[in-house]
Amino acid sequence: MPDTPAPPVILGDEPGSFPHGVLAERHPAIIRQVRDAFPYDPGVHRALDALLLSCTEGFVPPLPEDAHDRDRWRSWGLDAYAGRSWFEIPWLWSESYFYRQLLQVVGYFGGGDGTWRGIDPFRPFKLAELDSPETDQELAALDDLADRPAEEQARALLHGSLWGNRADLGFRLSDADAQHREAVHALVSDDSEALWSLLPASPGGSGTLCLVADNAGRELVPDLLLAAHLLAHGRIGRVVLHVKPYPYYVSDATAADVVDALRRLTAAPGEAAAYGRRLWSAMADGTLVLRAHPFAAAPLPYAEMPDDLRAEFAAATLTIVKGDLNYRRLVGDRPWPPTTPFAEVTAHFPGPVVALRTLKSDVVTGLTADTEAALVAAEGQRWRTGGTRALIQARK
Repeated sequence: MPDTPAPPVILGDEPGSFPHGVLAERHPAIIRQVRDAFPYDPGVHRALDALLLSCTEGFVPPLPEDAHDRDRWRSWGLDAYAGRSWFEIPWLWSESYFYRQLLQVVGYFGGGDGTWRGIDPFRPFKLAELDSPETDQELAALDDLADRPAEEQARALLHGSLWGNRADLGFRLSDADAQHREAVHALVSDDSEALWSLLPASPGGSGTLCLVADNAGRELVPDLLLAAHLLAHGRIGRVVLHVKPYPYYVSDATAADVVDALRRLTAAPGEAAAYGRRLWSAMADGTLVLRAHPFAAAPLPYAEMPDDLRAEFAAATLTIVKGDLNYRRLVGDRPWPPTTPFAEVTAHFPGPVVALRTLKSDVVTGLTADTEAALVAAEGQRWRTGGTRALIQARK
C-alpha cells in the first residue's frame, strides 16, 4: 500500500466536475448516438428512453434475473449500488455499469427474439474512424519509417501507441473540439528508458509482454504495430493482447476490433500490409495471443483483480497498460496528490508495469512538484483532462 494516505474514491456528485459532466452529459449523448446508429425496433427505443431517464433523473437499475452475468455483477457490488443515484456511487463503478446497462437494453446479450444479439452498438463509429483519411495518412508514414534504424523505429512506434489514444471516441463526445485541435506533444512524465531496459533486444526474443489495450480504431492500429516491431526485433518472444470481452466505453477494443484492424492493415499498400501479414501470422503461430478476461470490463481497480489474472501478469516479463481508464484502474480512481509516487500506488501490481496514457481525467500520479506547478501555472487544471498531455510511467 502507498505511504500516502489514500483519498476517498472519486464520485460524480459535484456539479461542474469532470466526472459529473461524464454522467450528466456524455452518457445521454452516447444513448442518443446509439439510437441513431441503428434501425432499432420500438421496444429497444423504449428501453433506451428508460435508460436515458434513469441516467438523468433516476437511479441505478438492477440487472434482469436471467442476466448471464448477474452473479458476477453482484460480486462486483451491484447489490450495494442498485437503487442509488448514479452520481452518488464510485464514478468508476457507475461508468462501467452504464455500458453494461446500455448493452442490455439494445439486446446485445439476447432477450426478445435475439435479433440484436452480438451486434456492437458502437461499431459504426469504430469503423468510420478506422476507414478515415487520417488512418490512411498514418499508415502511409510507415513507408518512410521502414529505412530508419530499429531504435528509431521503436521510439516512433512507442509514441504512436501513446498518442494514438487521442483518437478515443468517447472522449470526443465530451470535447467536440478535440479532433480539430493540435495536441501539444508534451510528456508530463517520461520513463521510456526504463521501459526499453525491461525489453532488451535479443536473438529470437524471449519472455511475454502483456499489452492491455484501450481503444479500437486509430489507437489499436499503432498498438498492433508496436507489438509487431517488438516481436520482429527480438525484444519479446510473445505478446498477449488483453481486450474487452464485450463493447465498452464506446471505443474500447474487443477481439472483433482486432480483426477489423488487421484487415485494415493487410488491405493497405506498402509497409502497412507487411505489418498486417506479420501480425496475422503471429496470431496463427501463437506469438500474438488475444485475451478477453471478464475482469477487463469490471468496475473495479486492478488491486482487486482475481487470482488467475494476477498470476498471468506476475508471469509476464512486462505488462503495458494503455489509456486513461486503465490508468485509473491501475493507480486507483482517487484524487491522489500528483506528486504521489507511481511506484507506491502500483505496488499491488504483481509484476513490472508501464502505463502509456494520454491524460483525459483528473487522476494522475508520479509528477515532480516543479512539473505540477508549471502545468498549473500554464493551464490551470485543464492539463489533466484536455488530452494534450501524456505520460509514460514505469515500475520495475
